[in-house]
Amino acid sequence: MVITVQERLTAIAEPSRFRIVELLREGPLSVGGIVEALGLSQPHVSRHLRLLADAGVVEATKRAQQRIYRVRPDAMHEVSDWALGFAALWSARMDRLGSFLDDQTHDSRDRSHGGGHEREA
Repeated sequence: MVITVQERLTAIAEPSRFRIVELLREGPLSVGGIVEALGLSQPHVSRHLRLLADAGVVEATKRAQQRIYRVRPDAMHEVSDWALGFAALWSARMDRLGSFLDDQTHDSRDRSHGGGHEREA
């Protein structure tokens, strides 16, 4: 199954899941650790972790009787790459806008100083 960036973003967009991802960004935690840190119920956290895992955002490893969750770096790199594509787009657009405004400022100055054309009095 191929998981898309849209599916990952949709999973992360829910506020509780976003908080879980933010928490796991600091390092792996057990379900109990997440429950304690966020003050959510265990069933609530487990459900959110399952949805995040289904979207490929987190993964779990079993340690004794605990499941330890961590963020999947590859998934977050895909989301980051997607967002950086927009940053590059906006940077290029802002550069073009800056050039346009510079040209307008220079044209305006040229007109206000006679623009190189002498007026007859």
